[in-house]
Amino acid sequence: MAPNSVVVTMEKPSNFSLVELNGSDSSLFPEKQKGVSPKQFTWFLFLKAHRVFSSLSWLAMAVQTMFVSAKKRISLSEVSEEEPKYRGRLYRFIKAFLVLSIVALVIEVVAHFKKWNLNLMQPWEVQGLVQWSYMAWLSFRVDYIAPLVITLSKFCTVLFLIQSLDRLVLCLGCFWLRYKNLKPKIEAEADDIEDSSSFFPMVLVQIPMCNEREVYAQSISAACQLDWPKDRILIQVLDDSDDTSLQLLIQDEVSSWREKGVNIVYRHRLIRTGYKAGNLKSAMGCDYVKDSEFVAIFDADFQPNSDFLKQTIPHFKDNPELGLVQARWSFVNKDENLLTRLQNINLCFHFEVEQQVNGLFLNFFGFNGTAGVWRIKALEESGGWLERTTVEDMDIAVRAHLNGWKFIFLNDVKVLCELPESYEAYKKQQHRWHSGPMQLFRLCLPAIITSKISVWKKANLIFLFFLLRKLILPFYSFTLFCIILPLTMFIPEAELPIWVICYVPIFMSLLNILPAPKSFPFLVPYLLFENTMSVTKFNAMVSGLFQLGSAYEWVVTKKTGRSSESDLIAFAERESKSSTEEKILRRHSESGLELLSKLKEEEKVPPLKKMKNRLYRKELALAFLLLTAAGRSLLSAHGVHFYFLLFQGLSFLVVGLDLIGEQMS
Repeated sequence: MAPNSVVVTMEKPSNFSLVELNGSDSSLFPEKQKGVSPKQFTWFLFLKAHRVFSSLSWLAMAVQTMFVSAKKRISLSEVSEEEPKYRGRLYRFIKAFLVLSIVALVIEVVAHFKKWNLNLMQPWEVQGLVQWSYMAWLSFRVDYIAPLVITLSKFCTVLFLIQSLDRLVLCLGCFWLRYKNLKPKIEAEADDIEDSSSFFPMVLVQIPMCNEREVYAQSISAACQLDWPKDRILIQVLDDSDDTSLQLLIQDEVSSWREKGVNIVYRHRLIRTGYKAGNLKSAMGCDYVKDSEFVAIFDADFQPNSDFLKQTIPHFKDNPELGLVQARWSFVNKDENLLTRLQNINLCFHFEVEQQVNGLFLNFFGFNGTAGVWRIKALEESGGWLERTTVEDMDIAVRAHLNGWKFIFLNDVKVLCELPESYEAYKKQQHRWHSGPMQLFRLCLPAIITSKISVWKKANLIFLFFLLRKLILPFYSFTLFCIILPLTMFIPEAELPIWVICYVPIFMSLLNILPAPKSFPFLVPYLLFENTMSVTKFNAMVSGLFQLGSAYEWVVTKKTGRSSESDLIAFAERESKSSTEEKILRRHSESGLELLSKLKEEEKVPPLKKMKNRLYRKELALAFLLLTAAGRSLLSAHGVHFYFLLFQGLSFLVVGLDLIGEQMS
């Protein structure tokens, strides 16, 4: 045996065993350790306490610094976000809900660790006022609050399923169009079109703009290069800019194209009323408009291909009931950042599915406000452009539909444009797009009911076009996923089933993403972002429905002036062909001193402001609300509910801190 070993013999009636223990094993025979003096132990405690207090003081300083910084940014954002009193009601409601949820979470944490359970405790086992209050709250919650929440959740779930069914039917219609290869076709024969002089009717091209410094040149250039006889086209540049220097630049651009033989005019209104609708209405009042049969409209950031008119105008031939031909949008900056990628998913579904299906099966859809050609007779018979809402494009489309005019959507004809790259610009755009339809619904409902169109078309306008897609969609998406879901974490009797918060939303998001298959990796961010945008859409819907002041706000979407690769190549070719003499002749009406002074003024570009993130209070409040609900869900060991609330709360936090998209100066 090894030295320092001990053999222990354990005898029993039936057997025995030998256990060899190594004498050097300190775990079995520990050596006597040196004692610690009270003085050393006291110093050890002081050292530990110092480290704890240092960590706490550092944490307190960090929290205080973050709080002061956030408070300062919130105070600044209140000035820049135009938060009027009437729009703060939703924020105050969310903030009150957040405070109650935090208090409830603290109480639930205490009850969880003390194991207070209404079902497991008898009345005589309750000890103390706090425990008695908690048990009374549980009883009141079960008897009175839970039934109301269950009823509301069931109502929103039914709306959610109806809207999901509508989207599923639209997708099936799109699959059918693909399968049958159904597309709008030109009724006249190609040979007849080429031989007929009516193939080149007089066309008016309108480019409404307002302070579009970044994009005015490329939109005017694209319109002036449309392949159409010079004597059969007139281009109107409708400038509502209030910047005098920008007006001069646009006038100079128009003059340069006019000297090249393009039939183009510049119009500027001294009094800017009615926004875009007022601008278009004023332009249609010119005497020379009577000579035109059709009008093509392009916003300032749209760049049509040269064959745009040849792809759209022929559809009007031998089709007198056709009032509108709408082309599809394509985006030059769809891959710029996460925000533009998510917008691209939404708009691809809108054009590929909604517009195409409604156009082929119903001959009606909402005019997109640009990249479309109107028959001027249809505009005039429908009452022309009206300034009563912020969605003048949808307004004229509904009135034309009530007058019996038909629409065609061309999915194969695409016009380049820009997507908003900052969340601030996108949020303002979405507010206008979702408040305007509710304004229009209030105004158009009597006209729809008394119109001479069929009952089926009336039902489609009222229940599908307006109520389901413009009112119910933002209502249930905000109420169900941002209010009821976190509420059910504190009222477990009304807990939503997993298929409502997981399976059906993922399936519907998958359908939405099919028209843009390259965006499939962004499926989960798209689902979370759509729920995040529901607070903006819900707020806009309510303001439009009840005619609040924010419903009449019109903010021009900020542009960056990005160009596609083909645009850059074409621009380089044009620049290489143009010589210095041509540039001087193009401005022969200006003296040398005037030209020199203008160039010097253009060189004096003001320094760019530092980019700053904004804070969005409603989104931040909802972020903390959902994260609080996620904490409560964790106590109940909810799986899917916890992860959904966690990631949805983080999504609101990212948007509330303005960390998605580009920042605006």
